[in-house]
Amino acid sequence: MTSRQPSFLREAARPLPSGLAAEAPPRMDHAYVTLVSNPDYLPGAEALLRSLRLTGTRADLVVMHRGLTPAHLARLRALGARLIAADLLPTSASFDTTHARDALHKRAAFTRGGKPDFHTPLDNFVKLRLWQLDYERCVFIDADAVVLRPVDKLFELPEFCAAPNVYDGLDGFHRMNSGVFTARPDPRTFRDMLARLDRPGVFWRRTDQTFLQDYFPDWHGLSVHHNMLQYVWFKMPELWSWDDIRILHFQYEKPWQDHDKTHLLRPLIELWRAIAAGQPVPDLAAQARPAA
Repeated sequence: MTSRQPSFLREAARPLPSGLAAEAPPRMDHAYVTLVSNPDYLPGAEALLRSLRLTGTRADLVVMHRGLTPAHLARLRALGARLIAADLLPTSASFDTTHARDALHKRAAFTRGGKPDFHTPLDNFVKLRLWQLDYERCVFIDADAVVLRPVDKLFELPEFCAAPNVYDGLDGFHRMNSGVFTARPDPRTFRDMLARLDRPGVFWRRTDQTFLQDYFPDWHGLSVHHNMLQYVWFKMPELWSWDDIRILHFQYEKPWQDHDKTHLLRPLIELWRAIAAGQPVPDLAAQARPAA
């Protein structure tokens, strides 16, 4: 893929809109983007950035962030991230009340896995600010994922491509997972999204994920290997193939936490910890295989 600077860098700098503030201008016209909405996601973002650098990508690495201290930002900056402060979306009071953590979890409880205490549903919608960014092409990757093989080919895919939400049953092929997707930033799309997002009586059961599936009904485009969810390891081992996995996503419990599924996920957690510690991606062919 040919990389070049965005045309607006050659002509005139394009300021980011209200709600976003960047430390530096973009270098490329395409970027990997993640979101760090509180300090508890910092270890994940650091591991993701390290894993992307190990692939040899030349794309910008962007961290949209909120709630971080200067010390936290320095850690991300040291890994080559372009830092962009991102505000919550300007949603209505009724929308915010409906999608507050306790209200959402009461109405649509997570029964298939454990969401960490630092999970804040309203923060998830900040992900939509990606469509306000000063890039032509973006690939979004959640901060609780690591990239195991080069995936720059995703920049050539159209908007909007995502993988199915498969981790404990075949019904997941009918649902989207928003942990990895392709996008084309456009302020018109963002404005249209806001109009569709915040309407009287609306409830997005799984926040940005449910909204994006509704907004982009033709979302199918990525294989499960581009967003392999960790529960597949012990729930659907027949789908696990180290030869094919590109991006490993630690949905629900995080590998930097102590949690009750550590014994089930130990090989994946050890792989994540090696990358987080600055080591090369371990030899995937030599990794343990899931028990059938």
